[in-house]
Amino acid sequence: MFRQQRYKDATYVVYTGDKDVTGEQIINGAFRRFNIKLTQPVKFIFLEKRYLVEAQLYPHFTLLGQSLGSIFLGWEALVKCIPDIYIDSMGYAFTLPLFKYLGNCRVGCYIHYPTISADMLSVVRNQDVRFNNSAFITNHPILSKVKLAYYYMFAYIYGWVGSCSDIIMVNSTWTLNHILCLWKAGDRTSIVYPPCDVQTFLDIELNEESRTEHSIVSVGQFRPEKDHALQIRAFSTFLNEKSAKQKAQIKLILIGGCRNKEDEQRVSQLKNLCKELGVSVEFKINIPFEELKRYLADATIGLHTMWNEHFGIGVVECMAAGTIILAHNSGGPKLDIVVPYQASATGFLADSEESYAAAIAQILSLSPQQRLCIRQNARQSVDRFSDQEFETNFLSAVEQLFI
Repeated sequence: MFRQQRYKDATYVVYTGDKDVTGEQIINGAFRRFNIKLTQPVKFIFLEKRYLVEAQLYPHFTLLGQSLGSIFLGWEALVKCIPDIYIDSMGYAFTLPLFKYLGNCRVGCYIHYPTISADMLSVVRNQDVRFNNSAFITNHPILSKVKLAYYYMFAYIYGWVGSCSDIIMVNSTWTLNHILCLWKAGDRTSIVYPPCDVQTFLDIELNEESRTEHSIVSVGQFRPEKDHALQIRAFSTFLNEKSAKQKAQIKLILIGGCRNKEDEQRVSQLKNLCKELGVSVEFKINIPFEELKRYLADATIGLHTMWNEHFGIGVVECMAAGTIILAHNSGGPKLDIVVPYQASATGFLADSEESYAAAIAQILSLSPQQRLCIRQNARQSVDRFSDQEFETNFLSAVEQLFI
């Protein structure tokens, strides 16, 4: 929208794999969901080969399979329309040299998450079990070495294709550090924080009255990397020190979306974990936005446990809503979001069951006035993640593509 306002003579083309909708439906959906109203027409190019970038098509060597698939998808896009300027915002780095050298385009990209990172290499090298590094691999020395060699090879190729970009935008300091390491293009790389609709949450009134009951709210899809199990275990550890009366005054509410049966099974596993630990946790699945706002308005603590989240829009939204955020001590929350603002705290960080439990206890032990000061400071700090800031920084970054 803002590019249309500045570059009014340009023709804007969007490549999409959504074949079951019309361009008008896409535009109407963007308006309903994000309140974006276009000032000029947009041409949609509908692609047939999006299935080539779907992860389920590649049960093994997924990164390489999806990346090679994106080249074929990019070729289809290039054949159907050769633009003057190509900006990738989907993470299809392997399409950048295709458009630059075969399409003779000026190319840019906005990176939400690097396809591979130094952290991923470290996990495989150290044989750590993670959601993307199974115990079967970590327990087999030869397979671990093969996977590590595969990752190093992929990282080298990923670095080359990414370095073809004329301008590079990343969404956080964490992403910046990994892209600088892999792409080695610091002279044309800049941070552009993603737009967060903080204004939507600022109408929630901040009241920090002395209360005896507290709710801890987690917001995020029920995906493995969100580590909801850590939240439940930390909550259980925290409650171990409490009396029956105190336990009744504190509740944990997990709010999130389920995309498929795998997510639904994950929720069932989390509920079983609650039974094993003897803790009562409320699950709110796919609830309306206004209901989400009500839970955030009543919450004392906003909880986040994802390791190395690249940015953390949910963390920003919790802070804008007025909760005291307790986020994972890594990634975007650590480096960009839950950082001091005007020399005062904006929230808390933790990285283990014990440290999360201790932080919850510390937050609830604060006086109402102390909590209010943190909430007010956090809310003021998130202005730098607003739509307006994104517009200014994005246009500044892409300006050289239009010269």
